Amino acid sequence: MLPTLLADSARRHGHLCPRQVLGVRMGLVAGEWLGLALPQTDKRLFTFVETDGCYADGISVATGCWLGRRTLRLCDQGKVAATFVDTATGAAVRIAPHPAARARAAAWVPDAPSRRHAQLLAYRQMPAVDLLCAARVTLTLDLAALISRPGLRVACTVCHEEILNAREVVREGRVFCRGCAGMAGYYIPVAPRTGPG
Repeated sequence: MLPTLLADSARRHGHLCPRQVLGVRMGLVAGEWLGLALPQTDKRLFTFVETDGCYADGISVATGCWLGRRTLRLCDQGKVAATFVDTATGAAVRIAPHPAARARAAAWVPDAPSRRHAQLLAYRQMPAVDLLCAARVTLTLDLAALISRPGLRVACTVCHEEILNAREVVREGRVFCRGCAGMAGYYIPVAPRTGPG
């Protein structure tokens, strides 16, 4: 199964790198810890990745969790780590590379032409306990509210943009998007909006 998942990850990503291998291995270990057959065809597993990049693609391929399926969420901590949640039971496991993974990879393939090659080869073969650290965790957020329900949509009374997944703010009976409600966002308009509304 690992070679097939790695080939799929390489095809989707355009190449294969050590972090993709880590992501695939993390996803497979999550399936073992949670007793789930992966990659999933339903939406039972929900994954929080702690940074973007290559390893997240590996996780998606191994788990079947995708941003577009609303089963993958970026909680940017700047770490190559992920928390995998069984939405049916609430069980969750956080998995990250072992702090000694790079050094162990170099020892595992001492004649590799570079550190990258050693990691690429060793990460495929090393026992999971030597490569990854896993721990049961409890979420600090309401997963059901985060997932919401399909088909929920309202329009903001100020900007008139559609708001999905119960992310609106209601004040005195009026519906606002978070930006129009004055909540901090990731952008500030520099010119008036053009178009309808």
